[in-house]
Amino acid sequence: MTGPCLTVAATANVLVMSENQLGEYLRARRGLVTPEQAGLPGGSNRRVSGLRREEVALLAGISADYYLRLERGRDRNPSPQVLQALARVLGLDDVEEQYLLGLTASRPKPRRRPAPERVPQRLHALLATIGVPAFVEGRAFDVLASNELARVFSPRLRPGENRLRSLMLDPQEQAFQPDWPAAAAGFVAAFRESIGDDVDNPRLIELVGELSLASERFRSLWARHDVRALEGGLSCVNHPLVGELRLHREKLPVDGLLLVIYYPDHTQESQDKFRLLASYAATVTA
Repeated sequence: MTGPCLTVAATANVLVMSENQLGEYLRARRGLVTPEQAGLPGGSNRRVSGLRREEVALLAGISADYYLRLERGRDRNPSPQVLQALARVLGLDDVEEQYLLGLTASRPKPRRRPAPERVPQRLHALLATIGVPAFVEGRAFDVLASNELARVFSPRLRPGENRLRSLMLDPQEQAFQPDWPAAAAGFVAAFRESIGDDVDNPRLIELVGELSLASERFRSLWARHDVRALEGGLSCVNHPLVGELRLHREKLPVDGLLLVIYYPDHTQESQDKFRLLASYAATVTA
């Protein structure tokens, strides 16, 4: 299923977003916890990676039969107490636990087609006047709007680009990231956290299907079911014009979209390189 002969149908059924999100998440996370991490003896005769189902059930204080029902999608509405116990056994952090709690059947799931993502005019005005690289992205990391400084910072920040696709498939973007494997893992985990259990969104299905077919690295990361919040912080890149560049990154939610802003750190080197980028952007728009 992970070779070059993957079909679109197989991708949709196995690698994209099935109706049994809860069971798939539990199964994937169970496979990443070693017996030693859970306080159990390991041994050399284990035929499964990670914990066995009955071990998870024992440590969570539920029956093995009930846990099997959860993994197989026969019970999609366990109590929060059961899910919290499973989160503890599986070593989930706060973000991962909240994602797990959101996969239950108790939350109503809208079936209407999602409305197109539109950038308010006030954000376009802000991008034009803010004086630092800034762009607006949608839920699937589609770049919806950007200013000239952002496009000089990275050509992949043009409207119409998708940041996850660029990171997974564009060699230039991969060279732009000093630690591409870590960046890819973080982006895929943040994408899964962003989409939650929205298994019917055509845009999300299309993007995951495309990347599943085109990138073996994406397929392996997607199968892990990692979940992570992609937050602001210090971003370090290998810029083709100025070399290594360190910028702060802020992510601000606005009307269901995300405004992303970059600005230099306090060091003289970063500020000098940033001014060089700004000067180049001015020549582009002159």
